[in-house]
Amino acid sequence: MITKDKNLKTAIQAALKAGEAIMKIYNTSFDVEIKDDKSPLTKADKEANKIINSYLLKTEIPIISEENKQIDYAVRKQWDTCWVVDPVDGTKEFIKRNGEFTVNIALVEKGKPILGVIYVPAETTLYFAEVSSKKGYKAKLNSHTETLEQVNHKAILLQTKTTTNAIKVVGSRSHMSSETLDFVETLKATGKDVAIVSKGSSLKFCLTAEGNVDIYPRFAPTMEWDTAAGQAICNAVGIAVISETTKQPLLYNKEDLLNPWFVVSKQ
Repeated sequence: MITKDKNLKTAIQAALKAGEAIMKIYNTSFDVEIKDDKSPLTKADKEANKIINSYLLKTEIPIISEENKQIDYAVRKQWDTCWVVDPVDGTKEFIKRNGEFTVNIALVEKGKPILGVIYVPAETTLYFAEVSSKKGYKAKLNSHTETLEQVNHKAILLQTKTTTNAIKVVGSRSHMSSETLDFVETLKATGKDVAIVSKGSSLKFCLTAEGNVDIYPRFAPTMEWDTAAGQAICNAVGIAVISETTKQPLLYNKEDLLNPWFVVSKQ
C-alpha cells in the first residue's frame, strides 16, 4: 500500500472531503468577501477549512491554516511538527470558475515539509508524497468519495522531465510579475528555446513535479500555506524549491509566514 503513513492517510481523506464540499459550492451562486489583506474569501474557503480541521485536529498536531486565526510566534516556535494548510489555494481562480484551484495540506517537521497532499477538486485529481520515500504520486479519481484503497490502485509515479534545449516555464495566471518576465528573458539570453505556461494555484508545483514544465520562478508574494504541500511533492521527486534570498530551501513555521521569492527546478 502506497499510503502507509497514518498522517498521509488522514491528509488525503481530509483533502478529498474538502474537495467534495468545495465543488458543491462551486456549482452555485456564492458571495465573495474581501479580507483585511485584500484577498478574496468565499463560503468554500470556510467550509473546506472546517472539514480539514476536523480531520487534522484528531492527530493532535498543531495547525497553521490560512483561514485559522494565526497563533503567536512565541507559541509556534515551540512546535517541532505542524500542519500547514490552504483550504482553497487559488480562490481567485475559484471565483473565475476556471478549475485551477487546489486543496493544500502539508506536514512540516523542524521547518521542512515531510509530506504533502494537493487535491484538484474540479478535475478529481490527487497528488501526494512523503519526502522520505523519494517518490510522488498522482491519482486521477472518478469521485471525491473514493477510498484509500481506490486511491492506491489508481496512483501512478510522478516522473520528472528530461532536460532538453527547450525550457518550459510555468508562471502564475493571476500574479505574473515583471520580475518573473525578466527572469524568462535571462533564460532566453542563454540561447534556449523558452515557452511560458500559465497556471493558477499550487498546480504550478504539480506541473513541475510531473515533468510537464522545467521551472517555476515565483517573484511575487506567497504565504507558507501556498507552497508547503507543493514543496513536499517536488522534494520527493528530486525537485528543489530554493529561496532567492538565502539560496537554501524554503523553510516553514517562520516568525513571518510570508515566503521570500523562490525558484522551483531540478537540481
